[in-house]
Amino acid sequence: MSFSEEQIAFRNTVRKMAEKHVAPIAAEIDETDRFPTELVKLFGEMGLMQLWVPEQYGGPNGNLTLACIAREEISRISPACASIACLNTMFIMPLLHFGSEEQRRRYLPIIAKGGVVTAIAISEPQAGSDVTAIATRARKDGDSYILDGRKQWCSYGVVADYIVVMARTSDSPGADGISAFIVEPKKMKGISFGRHERKMGFRGAPNTPIFFDNVRVPLENLVGEEGKGFRASMRALDLNRPTIGAQSVGLAQGALDACVAYAKERRQFKKAISEFQGVQFMLADMAMQIEAARALVYECARAGDASDWKRLNVLASMAKCVASDMAMKVTTDAVQIFGGYGYTMDYPVERMMRDAKLTQIFEGTNQIQRVVIARELLG
Repeated sequence: MSFSEEQIAFRNTVRKMAEKHVAPIAAEIDETDRFPTELVKLFGEMGLMQLWVPEQYGGPNGNLTLACIAREEISRISPACASIACLNTMFIMPLLHFGSEEQRRRYLPIIAKGGVVTAIAISEPQAGSDVTAIATRARKDGDSYILDGRKQWCSYGVVADYIVVMARTSDSPGADGISAFIVEPKKMKGISFGRHERKMGFRGAPNTPIFFDNVRVPLENLVGEEGKGFRASMRALDLNRPTIGAQSVGLAQGALDACVAYAKERRQFKKAISEFQGVQFMLADMAMQIEAARALVYECARAGDASDWKRLNVLASMAKCVASDMAMKVTTDAVQIFGGYGYTMDYPVERMMRDAKLTQIFEGTNQIQRVVIARELLG
C-alpha cells in the first residue's frame, strides 16, 4: 500500500508497541479471558483510544486510515487486544455526526485524555441482524426518559464509562421509532449486567448482557433527534466495519508470518517443508489473498476519510466481508501447515483461527454484508 511518511511512522510505532507490550501477554489473555486494563492505559497514552476525537476537543484528529493501520498492526499479534484500540469509535461517531455541540464538549474532551472506555448497545436477544426489531423502550417522564429493556453482545459494556444505547421511543414501525441515548452505567441506577459470555475466541474482550430497569436518563442525553438513532448507529457501523476488515488482514498476516517461519524450520523427509511445492502454493495463495483484502480495506478507508458516504456504505460491507472470509481461510490453512502442532495451544495459529471466526459474525454478519452489497447493485 502507498502510505504517507506520517502514516508509515505511525504504523512503525504501533508495530513496535505491539511486539513489545501485546505479544508477551496475548496467549495469557486468551487463556484467562481477563480484560487487559494495562492496555487501556497504554493505548490511551499513545492516542489510540481517542484517535477519532477532533483536535478542537483535545484529540489527535485521526482518521479512518490511521484507525485501520492501528488495528491491523496490533491484530498481527492479537485481534482481541487490537479491539481495545479505537474501541471508542462507536461512541464517538454518533456524537460527531448527530449529537449536539453541548454533548461533544461534555464527553469528547474526557475521552481525549485517554483511559476512558465506551461502548454501544444495539443488539438484543431477538434483534441481531435485524436492528429494527429492538424492543428496549424509552419513554418521556418530565425532564428525563425512563429506559427499560435488555441488550445482548455489548462489547466492553461491563467496563464502560459511557454507553450509547439504542431504544424505541415510539410505536412507529421499523427504524423510525429508534432513538439513541447516552447512559453512564457507573452512575445511573437500574443498570445491571449478566454473566460474561464464554466465547470461542476474542477472549479478553468482555461481552455481557445489559439490563435496564426503570433507568432515568436526562433529556439532554438524547443523541440527535427522536427517531433518528438507527441512522446514527448505521453511520457508526459504516465507519467501524473497515477497521474490522483491517483487523482481519492483520490477523491473517500474523498467521502467514508464523507459517513462513515454521515452514523454514520444520523438516520432513530430510528437508524443510518450505521446499515442498504443495506448501509453497498454500503460502502463495495466503499472501495473494491478504494483499487483495488489504487493498480493498484501505480503498474503503480513503472513501471514509473523504466523507464519501454513499461509496463508503457499500465498500465497508465489501471490505469487512472479503477480509473476514479471507482471514478464516488463511488461518485454517495456517493450522494445516503446522499440522498436529497447529492444533495445540502451544502455537498461536489455533488461537488465530478461533479469533478469525468472529470477524465473519460481528459488526453485521457476512450474510448481511452481502444483502447490503446486492441492494446497491440492484438499486
